[in-house]
Amino acid sequence: MNNTFNLHRFTLLLKRQWLEFGKIFLITLLVATGVIVAFYGLTLLPLEELGYVSRRLGFREPLFFIFGFLFISIIASSYFAHLGQKSKAIIDLLIPASTFEKFLAGFFFTSILSVLAFILIFIITDWAFIAYIKSYFKTGNVKELADVEMFFNKNDINSFAPLYLAPFTVTSVFLLGSAYFNRFHYIKTAICVMLFSGAWTYIVMNSVEAILSNKTPINRYSHGKDTMEWVLFAIIALFTLVVFSITYVRLKEKEV
Repeated sequence: MNNTFNLHRFTLLLKRQWLEFGKIFLITLLVATGVIVAFYGLTLLPLEELGYVSRRLGFREPLFFIFGFLFISIIASSYFAHLGQKSKAIIDLLIPASTFEKFLAGFFFTSILSVLAFILIFIITDWAFIAYIKSYFKTGNVKELADVEMFFNKNDINSFAPLYLAPFTVTSVFLLGSAYFNRFHYIKTAICVMLFSGAWTYIVMNSVEAILSNKTPINRYSHGKDTMEWVLFAIIALFTLVVFSITYVRLKEKEV
């Protein structure tokens, strides 16, 4: 039997982890659903003029990005939190599964399941409210009614490729924090993220200013924006892979 990865053993590990972590996941998902529905209800209801309602839909973008960040980061930060408690850590380390399988299980629950679950509840809530608005104003102006669109129909995420990596980057960082810190995982990780983001922004801004100072911009290349976009995509992908790798190494250190 392969000591690194075995599909049957990995499936059993997922079932076992769901029994323990699934409660936290479902409670967090239920709270997230309530918050999203509350935001929609308090912002849009009661319905008034159609044009006024369409202008009020601007809250969806900050809600999706800010609350989405909070949701997946909280899920990721709580996954390996039990490793900081000796009694629970010993039980986890005695599970007959490899470190790689435990890491994959963490990746599945935090980077795949949590992201898909949040997107799904957001889509369902958005669809329900948009359908209700359109049915309420079904006799209204057709042009104004066309302005009331579902969130993902209005916002084309294909326009900026690095957005696809953002959830994985967030979960990678907070998953590492849950495995690295023994207490106050979320707070300590959030502080590290703020410090790193501030330092990175300062370095990048000063570097760009130093490179481009006294330079005359030339719009000779029409694909410059696309090139920078994919360069950023590659940098974020590399950073995410490095953080996931560090998390895997940290798990192996815990076993030792």
